Amino acid sequence: MSLSKILIANRGEIAVRVMRTCRELGLGTVAVFSDVDRDALHVLLADEAYPIGPAPAAESYLNIEKIVSAAKSAGADAVHPGYGFLAENAAFAEACAAAGLTFIGPPPSAIRAMGDKIAARRLARELGVPTVPGTLEPVTGEDAARTAAREVGYPIMIKAAMGGGGKGMRLVRREEDLVAALRMARGEAGSAFGDTSVYLERAIDEPRHIEVQVLADARGNVIHLGERECSIQRRHQKLVEESPSPFVDATLRQRLGEAACRVARAAGYVNAGTVEFLVDGRGQFHFLEMNTRLQVEHPVTELVTGLDLVREQLLIAAGEPLGVRQEDVTWRGWAIECRINAEDPFAGWLPSPGTITGLRPASGPGVRDDSGVREGYTVPRHYDTLLAKLIVWGVDRDAAIARMARALAEYKIVGVRTTLPVLERIVAHEDFRAGRLSTAFIDRLLPGLQAEPGRHGDIAIIAAVLSHYERLRSVAPAPTPPTSPSAWRLGVRPGWRSR
Repeated sequence: MSLSKILIANRGEIAVRVMRTCRELGLGTVAVFSDVDRDALHVLLADEAYPIGPAPAAESYLNIEKIVSAAKSAGADAVHPGYGFLAENAAFAEACAAAGLTFIGPPPSAIRAMGDKIAARRLARELGVPTVPGTLEPVTGEDAARTAAREVGYPIMIKAAMGGGGKGMRLVRREEDLVAALRMARGEAGSAFGDTSVYLERAIDEPRHIEVQVLADARGNVIHLGERECSIQRRHQKLVEESPSPFVDATLRQRLGEAACRVARAAGYVNAGTVEFLVDGRGQFHFLEMNTRLQVEHPVTELVTGLDLVREQLLIAAGEPLGVRQEDVTWRGWAIECRINAEDPFAGWLPSPGTITGLRPASGPGVRDDSGVREGYTVPRHYDTLLAKLIVWGVDRDAAIARMARALAEYKIVGVRTTLPVLERIVAHEDFRAGRLSTAFIDRLLPGLQAEPGRHGDIAIIAAVLSHYERLRSVAPAPTPPTSPSAWRLGVRPGWRSR
C-alpha cells in the first residue's frame, strides 16, 4: 500500500475503529484532540496525538487549518475523516489535497453533488430512481412555502438542503403550523450547517428507512453490499440497525442495489458511501439522500459480508481497484447494532455528561463492542452523545435477537445515564421480534416509558454542577502538557506527543 501514516480527523469510537484497521495493515496512526479529550481513548491508542484547540467543535474538530497543520507536522500522508464533523465537507477534502494529503473519502465534486440534498434529488429523478414527491428547489419565503406545501400535499417534511443527522427537519401536518416549523427548521439548519436552505417532501406514513452500502474505486467499478434496516429512530436519529432487513427479499435487494449503484456512478463517486431510501409497506422505494462517508452502522454490513469497510476505504484511497466483484458478494447470517448514548430516555433524551465510574462491556460469542470510552473517562457535554456501539451476529435473526438481549443485559455503565434500558425494551418488544418496523416504532413504544421518581431533580443538580465547573475552568490556567509520556504510554505506544 502506498499509504504509511493516517491522521484520523475525529474522536470517540469511530477514531478508535479506524485506528484498529490501520494497525492491522501496519499503518501509523495520528489522533487529534480538543482540550477536554486529552485523555480520551482514541488519544491513548494512537501512535501520536496532537492538540487542536478548545472544546467547542468550531475551534477544534471543525477547524480545517488546525487539522491539516497537525497532519503535516506528524508527517501523515492521508486523513480519514470518520463520520460527522468534517466528513462531508468538500472544502476539507480540497484542503487535504492542496496540502499533499490523501483524503480517505470521495472527491470534493461528489461530496458537493450529494451534499446538496435538492441537487441529489434532481439527479436521482433524472436517473429514473423514484423520489419522494416534493420540491426540487429551495423554498424561499413563507408564501412560496405555503403554495409548495399545498401542491406537495400534507403531511409534509421540511428538510435542510445541506447536512443530515436529523438537523433542520420538521414534520408539519397542518398548514397553520407551517410558518413556525419553517422558521425553526431554517434556524437549526443555519446553526448546524451554515446554510438555511430548506425544501419540502411529502411525509410517507410509517415508512421503513432502508439504506444500501456501496463501494466504488477510481477505475469505474461500483458494487453494493446489500441493505441495512435503520427504521428505529428517535428525532430522526437511529437507535438500532440490522442487516439484512427483515422486510427486503432478494428481488427488492437487487432493485435497491442497482438504484444505489446508478446514483453513485452518476455522481462520480469513489470510496465507501451509503444511499438511503424510504420504503413503504408495498415495497415501493423512494430515494432519500446519499451519505458521502462511512456510516455509524457500518459494522452490521461487515459482519454479514465478512468485509472490513475501513480496509476497503484505505485500499481505494491508495489507488487500488476493488478486490471484490458484485457476484462475489455474499451475505451470511444476521447482524444487529444498538447505539449506546449518554442520554436519558426517561427525561426527553436529555444528554447525560459526567464521569464513567464503572464500565463492564458485553462480550462472548458473536459480540462486538465498538467503544470510544473507558472507566474513569469524563463524557464531555460538547459533542455527540454516542459512547459505544454494541453489535452482535447470529446465524439467523432469532439467534441475533437472543444474543443482543443477552449482551444488553450484560452491558453496565455507571456514572452517566444511557440508552441501555430503552434498547433492552426495543429488543424485547413483540413488534421488533416480528420485524414490524417503521420510523414510528419509537412513538409506539414511548407511552410505555415511565421516568423514575426524582430523575428530573438529579438532572437539574448535575446541570448546575457542570455549569459551575465550566465557569471555574474558564478562569483557570490552561493545563500544561506533560513534559514526558507516562509510564503507561511508554509501555504501549511511545509516539504520543503534544505540541
